[in-house]
Amino acid sequence: MQLKQVIIIHKARNRDSEVWAEKCARQLEQLHCRVLVGPSGPKDNPYPVFLASITQPIDLAVVLGGDGTALAAARHLAAEGIPILAVNVGGTLGFLTEPFEVFQDTEQVWERLIGDRYAVQTRMMLQANILEGSRTHPQIVGDSVLCLNEICIKPASVDRMPTTVIEMEVDGEVVDQYHGDGLIVATPTGSTCYNASANGPIIHPGMQAIAVTPICPLSLSSRPIILPPGSVVHAWPLGDYELNTKLWTDGVIGTQIWPGQRAEVQMAQCHAKFIILREKYSFYQTLREKLQWAGTRVLHSNNHHAT
Repeated sequence: MQLKQVIIIHKARNRDSEVWAEKCARQLEQLHCRVLVGPSGPKDNPYPVFLASITQPIDLAVVLGGDGTALAAARHLAAEGIPILAVNVGGTLGFLTEPFEVFQDTEQVWERLIGDRYAVQTRMMLQANILEGSRTHPQIVGDSVLCLNEICIKPASVDRMPTTVIEMEVDGEVVDQYHGDGLIVATPTGSTCYNASANGPIIHPGMQAIAVTPICPLSLSSRPIILPPGSVVHAWPLGDYELNTKLWTDGVIGTQIWPGQRAEVQMAQCHAKFIILREKYSFYQTLREKLQWAGTRVLHSNNHHAT
């Protein structure tokens, strides 16, 4: 990997993350690398400025924070094909990030990257659009949005605890009407997040598939479903137009769904690229450590017996 131009994103209003971002910037500049540094958070979005001000391709994005910071980076950088080195600095869970221990010797990290001694994990993403008009000639309203975890369609009301009825169509065929708190359309990466909290299926991130999970359905027959990656999902609210139905992207408000409109969700053409520094990366170990899965009772590997 060349390190001629690098962007460094740190978690907004987190001092540890900011200090390490400054340290990384100084070291990379000593390697004759052009560096752009900025905060990322609910009220901070450095990516439009970064992407508009570049004079040459961005070789690497160093993202210092937690899962939310990594998700924002993926949404903005995946379409540009920029590899992301996400490190848990100031984060909470750190499901998507490299542990700080493998990053703290930063000078060695730059040597490894320049020497191509790392792995790249590609992760599937979803793209969502809001459509209106006829079924045969729909029109796209607003901009497309990308997500790494999930697209969530939920009502929002300040006056009551809202439920809704959402009708879902897959590849032009109506599948079900979900009466409950909303609907989650998740990637394999997002299957361990909100989708898992809603009792949806856990999918290995090496797969390409789409999980559709109703949120707190009022029918025992409303079950999650796993779809092939080429499926196109359409979903729209039925009745009760006094409710504000919103489309959320990785937990961030994407856009409003007005009466007569529907959401279209499908696999995005781009993938997020995450750099792996760990010599041994295990999805199952991550489940055990981060989500405290029942597998934490396993105290030995297949090659070492407990005494």
